[in-house]
Amino acid sequence: MKKINFLLIVSFFLINTFPLFSQQTNSQKAFASLFYNTQVNQYRSADGTPGESYWQNQANYKVQVALDTTTNIISGKVEIDYHNNSPVALPFVWLQLDQNIAKPDSRAAASSYSESLLKTSQKGFHIKNVKIFVENKWVNADYLINDTRMQIRLNSDLTAKKGQLKIAINYDYILGENDGRAAILSTKNGKIYEVSYFYPRMCVFDDIRGWDTKPFLGAGEFYLDYGTIDYSVTLPKGMLVMGSGSLLNPKETLNKQDLARLEIAKKSDKTVVIRTPKEVEKSVKKTKTKNSEQVTWHFKMENTRDVAWAASTAFVWDAAKINLPKGKTALAMSVYPVESVGDTAWSRATEYLKQSVESFSDKWFVYPYPVAINVGGRVGGMEFPGITFDYWKVTSKHLYSIIAHEIGHNWFPMIVGSNERRYAWMDEGFNTFVDIYAQAEFNHGEYAPKRDGEYAPKGGNPADEIVAIMTKPEIPVIMTAADNFKREDTHPVSYFKTAFGLVLLREVIVDPQRFDYAFKNYVKHWAYKHPTPYDFFRAMENGTGEDLAWFWRGWFFNNWNLDQAVTDVQYINNDPKQGALIQLENRNKLVLPVLMRITESNGKIKNIKLPVEIWERDSHFTLKLDSNSKIKTVELDPEHKLPDVDRSNNSWNN
Repeated sequence: MKKINFLLIVSFFLINTFPLFSQQTNSQKAFASLFYNTQVNQYRSADGTPGESYWQNQANYKVQVALDTTTNIISGKVEIDYHNNSPVALPFVWLQLDQNIAKPDSRAAASSYSESLLKTSQKGFHIKNVKIFVENKWVNADYLINDTRMQIRLNSDLTAKKGQLKIAINYDYILGENDGRAAILSTKNGKIYEVSYFYPRMCVFDDIRGWDTKPFLGAGEFYLDYGTIDYSVTLPKGMLVMGSGSLLNPKETLNKQDLARLEIAKKSDKTVVIRTPKEVEKSVKKTKTKNSEQVTWHFKMENTRDVAWAASTAFVWDAAKINLPKGKTALAMSVYPVESVGDTAWSRATEYLKQSVESFSDKWFVYPYPVAINVGGRVGGMEFPGITFDYWKVTSKHLYSIIAHEIGHNWFPMIVGSNERRYAWMDEGFNTFVDIYAQAEFNHGEYAPKRDGEYAPKGGNPADEIVAIMTKPEIPVIMTAADNFKREDTHPVSYFKTAFGLVLLREVIVDPQRFDYAFKNYVKHWAYKHPTPYDFFRAMENGTGEDLAWFWRGWFFNNWNLDQAVTDVQYINNDPKQGALIQLENRNKLVLPVLMRITESNGKIKNIKLPVEIWERDSHFTLKLDSNSKIKTVELDPEHKLPDVDRSNNSWNN
């Protein structure tokens, strides 16, 4: 008898407690301590701001290039003024040679991302010579090239904290018809040249990895230091050049009519056409005879990590004033072929650009550059400081979306200089997130809500659409490096899931007032610096006053799913007037607050939000509700704000 009683007791204990232990395990995983496994130091503070001894190196460039429009060869010389502000003496330095992605023996040659690139032995940078400035003279450098990187080995270490190194490189390369982020488009009025990563650039040496030399494979974009870039472009007379930063010699490159109309545009909230379609066609006819005269366009951009430019005889050109906070202004400009003109097409491009910059400036951080430029050409959509390359055939809502997104990248990662090659979500996801609110505002919601290839691509409710991504087998987590994604997973994860996660954080988990304050401070503190994911996580927690480790863990580091359920409703002493007991359950690993709508039989409706802390101890929770009559219905997440993977258990009916 004693043996039977013991077995009964053990059996009862296992049956009634094993589910609880299993559920506690899920809760313990979500709310586990020690999320921050890296210690803070003098360089990066615990509150997510740069530390008192934060440092980063500086790279200034003087670039001179010439475009041969017959051979498409770009020949150039770059002088780099590199400042070692780190506490480490450097025996060597690394540079990025991203044009080498097009070489047939590049590491990217086997990558599916670069399949569209024409790879020949003539492609990539042809390095003519590399020199460094030592003891007041230029001497040949000891260098080697490996794939898309160049290492320069120094005879003496570059001094810590104050060392300065000057590098000079002569080079050329062939601009391809479709190089991904650069291209050539043939139009009836001439070719449009879109030119990017056209000079060797310094790799970043930081306090995280030292030299970050991850090769350019195509998907992972860029990580660059800040500085001043002074560059000039020489090409045939009759071409119009648009480039990042300020044009320093407008009187030498533009005619009097251009200059006069530009002055009007700088004061106009409406788009001012500077070169009309008829004027473009007339100008092309005049210059069809062979002209060997060359013109040099001189640009300069300060506090930037990169520049890009575009040139053509075919550009229609318009512009308008950008209104910035505190009375500041900038200039929005668009250039595009005659074939793109139209009221539902590129004739509205400057309007879209102007509103986007104004919206982002009002809400997050003031646009710092003198101009913002759209270029309509062959490149489908690519961002650079102060200039974007957008596809010339897109129209209407699609055109608005691509312009807003690409110019939005000036905030992430051009101003907030995260590592795109390792953390695509910190620029693509953040940018998609800010686009949501800019698009809602544009022209009283003309194109709202944002639904496109970046966010809820099927046009439905984002909370419902994200479920298919969250439940897809072997879907990568947000923290996956850009080059590790399959092509079909990049937009769903780095763009959509990241952006929707920030929407959840802003509108459900925290609230807009606290989120916006924390996010703006993150942008302000890390403007022109290099934040890591943990800097962002710490900044948001400190700014909102919330411990959000459970969210980072479930949404960013894992693909945990959400399944909230209402399982039963009972009454205290079987009397509805004494109150109702509503049984809730969290049936999966992801935890989120509970949004609930309760309808009583007397017609009263109560909307209740329960904080995420109800799941800290257990996956079951009982809500005691003051009620005056029987409960008619209980519905979880009635407005579909949460990504619940099983809505069949979200309601209870009497």
